[in-house]
Amino acid sequence: MKLPFKKKEKQVPPKKSKKIKVKTVGKRKKSVLILWILLISSLAFGIYKNFTAIDQHTIHEREVVESHIVDTTAIESFTRNFIKDYYSWENESEALEERTEKLTDYLTGELQTLNTEMVREDIPTSSSVQDINIWSVSEETENNFSVVYTVKQKITEDKDSSLTNATYQITLHQDEEKNLVVIQNPTLWDSPNKSNFTPEQAENDGTVESETAEEVTEFLETFFTSYPTATEQELAYYVKDNALPVIQKDYTFSELMNPVFQEQDNQIKVWVIAKYLDETTKAVQLSHYELTLEKNTNWMIIE
Repeated sequence: MKLPFKKKEKQVPPKKSKKIKVKTVGKRKKSVLILWILLISSLAFGIYKNFTAIDQHTIHEREVVESHIVDTTAIESFTRNFIKDYYSWENESEALEERTEKLTDYLTGELQTLNTEMVREDIPTSSSVQDINIWSVSEETENNFSVVYTVKQKITEDKDSSLTNATYQITLHQDEEKNLVVIQNPTLWDSPNKSNFTPEQAENDGTVESETAEEVTEFLETFFTSYPTATEQELAYYVKDNALPVIQKDYTFSELMNPVFQEQDNQIKVWVIAKYLDETTKAVQLSHYELTLEKNTNWMIIE
């Protein structure tokens, strides 16, 4: 039996897909160069701004403070004269009027009026200034100065007299022509007291041999014996470059007290007390010295 004949189907070849064209940007294209230039420029600008900001900050932090020296000689002299006239009076009307007139040379008009009640016409005491200590002169504001002082007064009432101390503060104004006037009345203040500070005491540290210490001691005893009356030419045998002054005093040397020796940079550092008898006052004079000695041929005091 014959099978029915089948026609062969023609095979259609698959269509080839079209290649998609990809545009590539070459390294040497203008657009790439422009992008690189922008990137580098941005980076450079950022670095520049960073360093500029640091420099500006540094300059801002460097502040120069200029100090100026104020000559307070006139202020102190003016204050001393004021104190003498202000704290001196007599219980007589004529003397009190004279005091009031003197104060016009120091006080503003307002303070002159204020101080009319300080010393009354019927005051039973007289006062004289015995001593004045000016502790400080400081510029409070421009051309205005604060002065702290202590005045010692001798107060006399009838036949009795006594001494009194008090500390005050006043304020003065100095104008462009250096003239002065008291603009704040004397106000009670505190005076400096004894400090609790104790300086560190030097001690022998064993750096100087006993033989050297004996040499230095002998040299110093010879020097301090002749020192009080030594002339500048005689002092040159012991002292270099005027390290110690000529004193020309009638002192008699007694002894060296508590000498301390230390060797530093081939030199001998000495802390010592020279005990003298003052032939004028007959009192004992104890002088502290901190000396530096050096030996070439002979020992010399160099500082």
